[in-house]
Amino acid sequence: MNTALNLVNVTLEYPDGGGTLKALDDVNLKVGSGEFLTLVGPSGSGKSSLLAVAATLVRPTAGLVLVDGIDAGGLSENGRTTLRRDKIGIIFQQPNLLPSLTALEQLVIGEHLRGKPAREAARRAAALLDLVGLAPAAGKRPHQLSGGQRQRVNIARALMGDPAVLLVDEPTAALDQERSEAIVRLLRRVTDEFSVGTVMVTHDTGFVPLTDMVAGMLDGRLSAAQPVSPALASGQAPQP
Repeated sequence: MNTALNLVNVTLEYPDGGGTLKALDDVNLKVGSGEFLTLVGPSGSGKSSLLAVAATLVRPTAGLVLVDGIDAGGLSENGRTTLRRDKIGIIFQQPNLLPSLTALEQLVIGEHLRGKPAREAARRAAALLDLVGLAPAAGKRPHQLSGGQRQRVNIARALMGDPAVLLVDEPTAALDQERSEAIVRLLRRVTDEFSVGTVMVTHDTGFVPLTDMVAGMLDGRLSAAQPVSPALASGQAPQP
């Protein structure tokens, strides 16, 4: 199994009055291609900071961030932008779709920025919307879609660049239980079919059984990722 994401001894510090605050404290995390990891922990534990560092949106104070074998720390700002564009799919809690664009156009515009031909981009966008169950809604704008449908567009958009890594931040926070489970099952499917390394932050440990690994965060420290077991599947998340 190839390693999609590897964080090695990552520390992230912020100024805090006269001292510093450790948002991440010597974090190590490895996610393989085709592996789905759930990251759990209370608010303020460092989960969002970990995603921001893994997405190369924030440089760590110390440590290595390797995305599909590429050392993000050795890249310029433009290089990290290219790495995110080509290797990382980010799925936010709120889909942040452009209100004037159809579901199909939401996907195509990203490929335009990658320099892909419009016809090729449209074909791939249509195929991905079909994969996530939204082919009939390809011509609809965000206000015409349900919350679950908008999140499906978000997932399809994240897959357009054929990423090595999917970083998913609370994808079910605004959805009911039935739609939430459908979204996590869809993430499970795309992780398998696209052989992408997926990290999902969630407060709902009920979805742990749909994933391969689980790790817990507390006060910036990350527990070693563990295979999902009956105890973990029942919601007993590991502690750092």
